[in-house]
Amino acid sequence: MNICVFASGGGSNFRAILEARRDNFLNSGIKLLITNNSNCGAVLIAKEFGVDVFHISRKVYPDLPGDEYGKIFLEKLGDYNINLIALAGYMKAVEPAVVKAYTNRILNIHPALLPSFGGKGMYGINVHKAVIQSGVKVSGLTIHLVDEEYDRGRILFQKSVNVEENDDEYTLQKKILQFEHKYYPFIIKKIEEGEIGLDE
Repeated sequence: MNICVFASGGGSNFRAILEARRDNFLNSGIKLLITNNSNCGAVLIAKEFGVDVFHISRKVYPDLPGDEYGKIFLEKLGDYNINLIALAGYMKAVEPAVVKAYTNRILNIHPALLPSFGGKGMYGINVHKAVIQSGVKVSGLTIHLVDEEYDRGRILFQKSVNVEENDDEYTLQKKILQFEHKYYPFIIKKIEEGEIGLDE
């Protein structure tokens, strides 16, 4: 497979995927990073690993109609023969044209056990803060397919993590992130090997 990662932030999951490829755990090529933030950590990681970077955002294309804006993504994905997209801290909704063209080919990792603590605004530290405030005793991570609704696509994998009494949103985030780095490449490998079917 040829993989494109979409990222907006620090890029630690992006690094985990790249390291899994470097260590021959993954066979797929990580061909491209698409970002809406040229100053993010993920861009530095891409440069470190020699991955091409393309910035697409409304700051760069403020006046394009939605369908034309979506075509920019599709053209770039086509140039690299991408057949799987992995979201790794991407802070924008994926363009509808991309969701349609890559049905069942877009992965996302979410730092909670969906369907709880998902939806618009539920990303990053916001998720962990909501978990702590709710008083639940278990959180975790979810790897799922992306569709037209935030965090509603088919769930491929979940891993639970205990929420301890002394946890705050930051300690919980750190605990879950370690599992994200382990399991995101693991699930991509299962897709590579056909053990997880995306069209089921």
